[in-house]
Order: sequence, then C-alpha cells, then structure tokens
Amino acid sequence: MSALVLDGKTLAKKTEAELSTRVAALKAASNGATPILATILVGDDPASATYVKMKGNACERIGMKSVKVEMPASTTTESLLEKIAELNSDENVHGILLQHPVPEQVDERRCFDAIDVEKDVDGVTCSGYGRMAMGVDAYGCATPKGIMRLIEAYGISVVGKHAVVIGRSPILGKPMAAMLLNANATVTICHSKTQNLAELVKLADIVVATVGRPEYIKAGWIKDSAIVIDAGYHPGGVGDVELGPLVDRVAAYTPVPGGVGPMTINTLIVQTVEAGEKKLLTT
Repeated sequence: MSALVLDGKTLAKKTEAELSTRVAALKAASNGATPILATILVGDDPASATYVKMKGNACERIGMKSVKVEMPASTTTESLLEKIAELNSDENVHGILLQHPVPEQVDERRCFDAIDVEKDVDGVTCSGYGRMAMGVDAYGCATPKGIMRLIEAYGISVVGKHAVVIGRSPILGKPMAAMLLNANATVTICHSKTQNLAELVKLADIVVATVGRPEYIKAGWIKDSAIVIDAGYHPGGVGDVELGPLVDRVAAYTPVPGGVGPMTINTLIVQTVEAGEKKLLTT
C-alpha cells in the first residue's frame, strides 16, 4: 500500500487562495490598507537574494505588500539594529524578516532579538520561542510551524505518538520539538553527539529529519507505518532521509522537493497576514 504523500506545494497553493480572500477583505475594511512584510537582506549572497525574492513574490500573489531593505556586506551590528528599530516603529510594517545568514561581523542573534515580538512573523526571537514553548500566543518559527500545519491539514494526530527529531538548530530542531510536545507527542531530540541514533529512530512513530546531510537517515532505520518528515534539500533533489525504499511501507511522508519547503514561505506569509489583521482591524 502506498504511503500518504504530504504535499506541501498543493497545500501552500490552497492556502494562498484563502489568504487572497482575507487580504481583499482586509483592504475593504481598512480603506485599502494591506499587511506589509519588510525583508532585510544584508550582503550579496545569491541564495539569500533568491529566498528574499521568493518571499516578495509570495506577497504579491495574495495581494499584500512587501518592503525590500538591502544593506551592504560591510553593514555593522549597530547599523542593522538601527534599521530594525526603524521598522519596529513603522506602524505600516506588520512583519519583519531578517534573512539568514548575515555577514560574520554582524551579531545575528542580537539583531534577531531586536525585532519586535509582535512583528516577529518568522519566529526567530528568543522571546517568541519562549512564548511558543510555554504555550503562550506567539508566531512560530516558519519551517517547524509549516510542518505542524502540514500534519494537521492531512488529519494526522500526533497525540501520544513517539516523535524523534534529528537536529537541534534554534530555528528548526528545537522549536519543532517544542511544538510537537505542545501537541501532546512524546519527543526525543537527537543530534551530532547522540549515541545509537539508528536504534532511537527505529522506535519513532514520527521521524523529523533536520540534519542537513543528504540521505543521512537510512531507510532501514525507519519502521513500517511511521510518518516521515524530511526538512532537508540537497543537490539532486534528495533530502536528509533515504526516501526511495520507504514510499511503499511508511504511513506518510513529505516528498523532496514539494513537501516541507513550500510550507516555510507560506507560513511566513500566513503569519504576516495574521499580524496585519491584528493591527488593522483593531485600530
């Protein structure tokens, strides 16, 4: 029996149609105002520039606006903090995205944490993470929140399931584990120092791979009927999981590409629309 394919590309497209309706309603209720996402790109990294462009395109597709802020590679922490403060105080800006990574001379964590928690639609601040982990209303990190949205959209319950998250990055592995725990899963976090990784993965009802290494998680480690979430993407169109042998024996999986990837930008846009609605419909 073939596994259920968790199609993030299709879900993102469906969500954009719904967001277009919400943005149109917001315009009608607020004299033409729309949610506005400010994106900050520091330096000239081609991949980062592409990601920022994709986010701007996503805004355009649903009828909302984006403000693109470009700063040179020589930017200092202080000058970036000044720009973030300016955007924090701009009442017309509802969400702020600082594109990762920034040049090495910039204190990225300090700059992330300078973003107003009410505008932290990418879920990168320590305050936002803490609020989310404690079950207080906050915008979640875009990729793990996108994964949770994808799981929920396909009617998959994580309650009581044993989830193994491989990876502990502050914007993926750690918030992913917290979100699953908040959804009443039992969570094991694995990382580069974990011993007997294969044995732990074999126990998982849900496997979330965020290691950043192509096909690092072997098919033989994963039990039949597991749910496989692959957050990796590498040249050749492969993820972090050896997926080929699994498609006929696991319960569900995210394809690579087309699974987790589209949900990341989509979640950023969803949360920006939510931030815009909170501001524009209450003032």
